[in-house]
Amino acid sequence: MTKRILLYGTLTLGAFVAVFPYLLVVLTALKTQGQLNSTEPWVPGLPPTTANLTKLLGGEFPHYLLNTVVMTTLLTLGQLVFTTFAAYAFARLRFRGREVLFWLYVATMMVPSAVTMIPLFLIMRELHLVNTWYGLLAPYVLGTPYGIFLMRQFFRGLPAGLEEAARIDGAGPLKILTRILLPLCRPAIGTLTIITVISSWNSFLWPLIITSGDDTKVMTVALATLNSGIGVDYNLMMAGGLIALVPMIAIFIFFQKYIVRSVVLTGLK
Repeated sequence: MTKRILLYGTLTLGAFVAVFPYLLVVLTALKTQGQLNSTEPWVPGLPPTTANLTKLLGGEFPHYLLNTVVMTTLLTLGQLVFTTFAAYAFARLRFRGREVLFWLYVATMMVPSAVTMIPLFLIMRELHLVNTWYGLLAPYVLGTPYGIFLMRQFFRGLPAGLEEAARIDGAGPLKILTRILLPLCRPAIGTLTIITVISSWNSFLWPLIITSGDDTKVMTVALATLNSGIGVDYNLMMAGGLIALVPMIAIFIFFQKYIVRSVVLTGLK
C-alpha cells in the first residue's frame, strides 16, 4: 500500500511539473497587463479577459496562422507520399547497395539539424529560393530518415506471401503497394501523419532562417518577433502561445495512441 501511494504521488508530481508551464501560458494569456504586474504568475486574473486573444487575432496573426497550416499540410502530404515510396523500395525491392544506402541515410539522424542549416541556406540562396515557399518546403517535403525508417520497419513486418500471391496474379510493384500493402499500413501512416504534423507545426529554426517577409512568415517566427522589441507584451506572447498550443493538445489527446505506437513500430524486425 505504501509503495502504491509513493508511486501515485510521484506520478502526480511529475504530471504537475509537466503541465505547469502550459497552465502559466493559459493564465497569462487571460490576464490584463495590470493583473500580470499585481499577481503571482500562477494566480489567475479575476475576472479573466480575452482582450489579448482579440487583439492578436485582429492583426496579422491569422495570416501567419494560415501560413503555418499551409506549410504543415504540404509537408505532411509530401512526406507521406515520398516516404512511403522510399520505405517500400528499401523494404521490398532488391537492388545493389540497398542496405548500405539505407543505413547511410538513417545515419543522418545522428547529425543535429542545426549543423545542416547553413549549407541548406547556401544551396537555397544559389537557387534563388530564399524567402519563397519552395525554399521553405524543399528540404523536408521529400521525407525524413525517421519517417522512412518507421515505414520500412512496418513493411518488413508484413507477410511476404501477400506480394508473392499478387505477383502470381500479374500485379506490379506499384499495384502491390497501392492496392495491397498500403491498406494494411494505416496504423503506421497514422503514426507518421501525427508526428509530421506536430514537428511541422512547431518548426522554427528553418523558417526563421529562410523567410523574411510576411508572405511566408509562419506562426512560430511571428511569436518570436514579439520578443524582439523594447517593452515586451508577455500577455500578447502568451495569447499567441495559447493559440498555437490548442491544436497540438487536441491532436495529442485524440491521437496519442498513434504516437505511442511509433515507439513499438520502430522496434519491429
